[in-house]
Amino acid sequence: MWTYDAFPSAAVKAAYGFEPSKEWLDQVRLSSVRLAGGCSASFVSPEGLVMTNHHCIRSCVQDLSSPKRDYLATGFLAKELKDELRCPKVEANQLVEMTDVTARLQGVTKGLSGPGFNTALKAEMSRIESECATGPQVRCDVVTLFNGGRYHLYKYRRFQDVRLVFAPEFSMAAFGGDPDNFNFPRFGYDAAFLRVWDANGQPLKTAHYLPWAKEGAREGDLVFVSGHPGGTNRQITVAELEFQRDVALPFALLYMAERRGMLREYVSGSPERWRTTRAKLRSVENALKALRGRHQALAEPALLADKRAAEADLRAKVEADPKLKATHAGSWDAIARALDAYRPLLAEYRLKEDGYGFPSELFEIAKVLVRAADELPKPNTERLRDFTEGHLPALRQGLLREAPITPELEVVSLTFGFNKLRETLGADEPFVQAVLGREAPEDLARALVKGTRLFDVKERQRLLEGGKVAVEASKDPMILLARRVDARAREVRKRYEDSVESVLKKNGELLAQARLAAYGTTGYPDATFTLRLNYGVVKGWEENGRQVPALTTFAGAYARHTGKEPFRLPDSWLEAQGKVPGETPLDMATTNDIIGGNSGSPMVDREGRVVGLVFDGNLHSLGGDYAYVPENNRAVGVHGEGLLAALEHVYGAGRLVKELRAHQR
Repeated sequence: MWTYDAFPSAAVKAAYGFEPSKEWLDQVRLSSVRLAGGCSASFVSPEGLVMTNHHCIRSCVQDLSSPKRDYLATGFLAKELKDELRCPKVEANQLVEMTDVTARLQGVTKGLSGPGFNTALKAEMSRIESECATGPQVRCDVVTLFNGGRYHLYKYRRFQDVRLVFAPEFSMAAFGGDPDNFNFPRFGYDAAFLRVWDANGQPLKTAHYLPWAKEGAREGDLVFVSGHPGGTNRQITVAELEFQRDVALPFALLYMAERRGMLREYVSGSPERWRTTRAKLRSVENALKALRGRHQALAEPALLADKRAAEADLRAKVEADPKLKATHAGSWDAIARALDAYRPLLAEYRLKEDGYGFPSELFEIAKVLVRAADELPKPNTERLRDFTEGHLPALRQGLLREAPITPELEVVSLTFGFNKLRETLGADEPFVQAVLGREAPEDLARALVKGTRLFDVKERQRLLEGGKVAVEASKDPMILLARRVDARAREVRKRYEDSVESVLKKNGELLAQARLAAYGTTGYPDATFTLRLNYGVVKGWEENGRQVPALTTFAGAYARHTGKEPFRLPDSWLEAQGKVPGETPLDMATTNDIIGGNSGSPMVDREGRVVGLVFDGNLHSLGGDYAYVPENNRAVGVHGEGLLAALEHVYGAGRLVKELRAHQR
């Protein structure tokens, strides 16, 4: 997961006989796109056409649907430019500049620890970002690399007029459903196309895009993946890994399992419930499986044994250096003590502040409005990070989006959250009393959803622009609830930040500095949802004595069709059977090192041409949060050849195919 400014081109040349030049790297970097909601993408034409996964823009497809036009069921294809529909919640970012700001940040935090360190660090981050962001079309993020050993300022072009061009049927994008998720062979067509439009209401003209390869990738071919891995924990301490295994992951697994059960019961109630909720259910199922995979990886003795050995080696190097020993040797114990403090706090923090107790779009809107009224009048450097100037364009887009919210789902979700608050924290806990009073969870949820006016975007805008006066005068029950619990939620957030986050950050930074002193910058930093480039090859692996192939085909997809979900091919594919040669590759597995956030990443060859589209990993990749094991860790993508063939022969997307083929080479 190499940053572009430190990509090991010489190592690639030594292994594969190809050395990416600076021009090659710049072209691929500027062709790469981040979808701010948590995915990757890429420009694939000079007319602002963007390729990503269907599951990355499912919420857009859902938002644009209605009972009469269910685009998740039927798919979507804009026949002409005028038919492309704006996605209410999608923001695209293009990384244009990276600047090292380590000295500045470490200068303001020098000699500080605890809350003072955290406050100074966040204030200076906000100051740097504010100086960089010259307008709403510019987004600037201070990025933590090497766990605080380095800080970089990433400057992006921000695009908020992003329109849907093509999406297949949900059933084809997620073919195989939860049983096939994180497995291989796969036969999914998890692809979609968007278009970025400029401030003048025209398709964006871009000189940087990835042309389509005329010939697809074959087994053994070198493949690069450019994308935004969301987060890894490959350099954290053994104590932190054990905390994940014993405390954090079990809590999250139980919560997500119960939420999945709630959603499954809900969607079984009617076809309309299924229509409005299947995307959310799929996301929860995906998260649950990913969390389970991480937990299983940490339960494997060999992984922690390797981590203990690596930590012991670093400890020995620190002990052997008097200067490092004096300033860094206590960091492991400090982290362990902070985690001991976090154990009794985790459930309270997750439920009160982190959303677990309020899994509701309407409550989240109310919470943001209440906090905006308090935070926005403050100086930028004193605000909560969510409300600094650099975050305001995304905040406004989220609040003022024209996207439907399903009342019935809001009721059952809030009911679920209120029940979790009460059963976990206790009926007599003051926060729970402030939420429920004498009300039953379901009765309160129904009253809140029935009484709120926050479905109306104009009302949200009135409260946002009216600030504290408007929010405090509001009698909206959802706003009143958010105000009622805000002080207590802020209090638990402050306890977490002061006693846990600040200690982990400060001492993580010290250990990162020790690691850099001991080993140099020969490795790559943990993933942080920032642009990275990696290299690998198209390759299967051995599983329980059998060889898993690297490629699947259209014929394999038809053979897997059972006529029953989740293995039912949509009618468009059944009607097109025979139009695409059966041996045409559909999906592929590669040795590229990816993690959540890489979804939608382009897979390119040594010529910088598109040969595939990452949409998943195999089960072994789930342990990639903590370590990459090349023997069996695989990225899974839609094969470029099959992607184009289905567009042309299954979906009849002539305009889209013509645009892609115009720049094919």
